[in-house]
Amino acid sequence: MFSPEGPTLRELAAQALSSVERGYDLLAPKFDHTPFRTPDPVLEAVAKALGPLGPYEDGLDLCCGTGAGLDVLTGLCRRSVTGVDFSAGMLDVARERAAGPGEPSVAWVRADARALPFTAAFDLVVSFGAFGHFLPEELPGLFGQVHNSLRPGGTFAFPVLAPPRPTSLAYWALLGFDAAMRVRNSVWRPPFVMYYRAFRLGNITRELTRTGFAVELRDLPEFGRRDDGAPRARLLVARRAAEVSPPPEA
Repeated sequence: MFSPEGPTLRELAAQALSSVERGYDLLAPKFDHTPFRTPDPVLEAVAKALGPLGPYEDGLDLCCGTGAGLDVLTGLCRRSVTGVDFSAGMLDVARERAAGPGEPSVAWVRADARALPFTAAFDLVVSFGAFGHFLPEELPGLFGQVHNSLRPGGTFAFPVLAPPRPTSLAYWALLGFDAAMRVRNSVWRPPFVMYYRAFRLGNITRELTRTGFAVELRDLPEFGRRDDGAPRARLLVARRAAEVSPPPEA
């Protein structure tokens, strides 16, 4: 599951018994050697799907971690890209990973996704693998922050994987993980919020629509289809409405 450069069992235990922020500070130096980092094929498929929907001037990687999603943005955005995360350790690794001059310009901001310090600053916001850290009741506020950070007509996009079937080992592994996290959070403080099965597509699209986004799903054909014909992976594209120019005076 982990490469030799990845965290030890003891290091993972220390992370799991910490807060989310502190846990990622501890894991940051070895995060890219774990399965938790978004795989390159997912990043490449998202970049390919977003390209025709541009152009984009400025992009934001929400909950950027060690900066894997910045590779998507730097290939799409012409002027600037920004990574935001609340873990100082993850941002430190991201800065080192992206060291050196380049185009577009890159900036790093330490902030909580539930209180973003941006207003109408971006044409594109992406996020990869972070939504399990938010409880369902936090989604309206989170999506409101993203909506406020986008310019009119801007795009919020992230990949959505088909849930495993109840007959699969993956289904029971995720169910067991979520159950273990709930037990852990009921007996230990501070809590570590990470629930793989809490971020459900129906809830996502409903809350995005309530926030004011127009939502569509686009297949990511690189990952094929399940036996029932459903895509294994899709890109959720949520657009903030464009400004409507007032009619000219008579």
